[in-house]
Amino acid sequence: MLTARGTPPIKDRAGRNIAWIERYCRVPDGRDVGKPVRLREWQRDILRGVYNQPTRRAIISVGRKNAKTATSSFLLLLHLCGPEARPNSELYSSALSRDQAAILFRLAAKVVRLSTDLASVVTIRDTVKQLYCQELGTLYTALSADASTNFGLSPVFTVHDELGQVKGPRHSLYEALETATGAQENPLSIVISTQAPTDADLLSVLIDDAKEEHDPKTRLFLWTADNDADPFLEETIRQANPAFGDFQNAEEVLAMAEDARRMPSREAEYRNLILNQRVEASSPFVTKSVWLENGGDAAELDGTVYGGLDLSETNDLTALVLVSPVRGVLHVESTFWLPEDGLAERSRRDRVPYDVWAKDGYIKTTPGRSVEYEYVARYLVDTVFEGNTVRKIGFDRYNMRHLRPWLVKSGLSESFIDDRFEDFGQGFVSMSPALRFLESLLLNARVRHSNHPVLTMCAANAVVKRDEAGNRKLDKKKSRGRIDGMVALAMAGSLAEADLHAAKVYPVDVSKILEDVH
Repeated sequence: MLTARGTPPIKDRAGRNIAWIERYCRVPDGRDVGKPVRLREWQRDILRGVYNQPTRRAIISVGRKNAKTATSSFLLLLHLCGPEARPNSELYSSALSRDQAAILFRLAAKVVRLSTDLASVVTIRDTVKQLYCQELGTLYTALSADASTNFGLSPVFTVHDELGQVKGPRHSLYEALETATGAQENPLSIVISTQAPTDADLLSVLIDDAKEEHDPKTRLFLWTADNDADPFLEETIRQANPAFGDFQNAEEVLAMAEDARRMPSREAEYRNLILNQRVEASSPFVTKSVWLENGGDAAELDGTVYGGLDLSETNDLTALVLVSPVRGVLHVESTFWLPEDGLAERSRRDRVPYDVWAKDGYIKTTPGRSVEYEYVARYLVDTVFEGNTVRKIGFDRYNMRHLRPWLVKSGLSESFIDDRFEDFGQGFVSMSPALRFLESLLLNARVRHSNHPVLTMCAANAVVKRDEAGNRKLDKKKSRGRIDGMVALAMAGSLAEADLHAAKVYPVDVSKILEDVH
């Protein structure tokens, strides 16, 4: 076991542990990489809260980039080969995925490699994600929920990394580790994570229980922004980020705040990861102001054209969005169909002026009470393919089987259909990069949608849903109304991405802008 040589005797346990960390550990990454660790006062408060009183579980929840994982690695080494080490003990960290599990292991391994003293007593086993102190017989192993694990474990120290990613109130790996400590005297678990999205998630349950002080051996260290505070002010950011302006890059965080202010699709992520608030993952995709910034008149489509086709079930909105990249800008032409019968009734029910839009030519109607794909097929053949050079049209495979026979009947060959129509998945894998690209274009005012009222309605209704990895898709179930036009626009934009990147972007005439200003 390493002791903090050269330091005066320290009476309290936390002070001894702080001195050991600062004597032996090195900063594993960032601007101070390789330098001796100098714990900030808020980090010292965590160690005092954990080690100067009986503690079974410590919950540390703070915003992103406040060295949560680095702090965990220091505590881990403290129990592996420092004054908290117990001979022949088992130490574990848990995470939802192999990648997440590897993060804590890699940081702890870096600390060891950067410290001559630690490297002399700790063996790094990269292939199995283990650290081993031969002198004491202590062994640390990184575990993940997606790996097969033999639960013959007996941990004396455990780190539950990013437990906020667990959805729901239970998690098998967490429970396996927490119930495996029966043979140990005074085991310690460290839960370290940004907050979970909802009150029903495991981390939220643990935090709320700790707030009620039901367990006198549970310690809670929570930094979170007030829900009613302005989320974009620096003082609000500081509430959840004790390292703001220190080793957390203030400029980068403020840039994230500005992005979230302009684009609500990023606000939920910003509130959760930066402000450490409980926030549902779904959020609006585009603000009204950003949408209007892109509302200039689109050029008449010519040259290379791409499309997105969102086919309705029977009586819902069918959307066709065509786009053409012109000088680095995406020019948009939108067409929508609804059934003619019951249009006024639908307008009253949805509180949307479909009937007025149909009268003004913004919506095409088809006879009967359902959208007849015969009319959609004729429009595609007689207008779209006849008047444009169409490279690809993306479609949702579900209803394409009903449209395809009408395309053939309208004169398109099977081979032509296979060549020009592309199956575009509606899940996270396909839609996340499509939304990321469309969002980038909108933020940089590189879309011209002509303020088409139906497409504008779809944009106002569009809500995104996220998976555990942060991928996004448009969520029709959570949206406030029809979003078919935005689905079609995302597909069309994604297909046009390569051409848009290749298009020559002409330089802005700054002098002309200044003339306009003055």
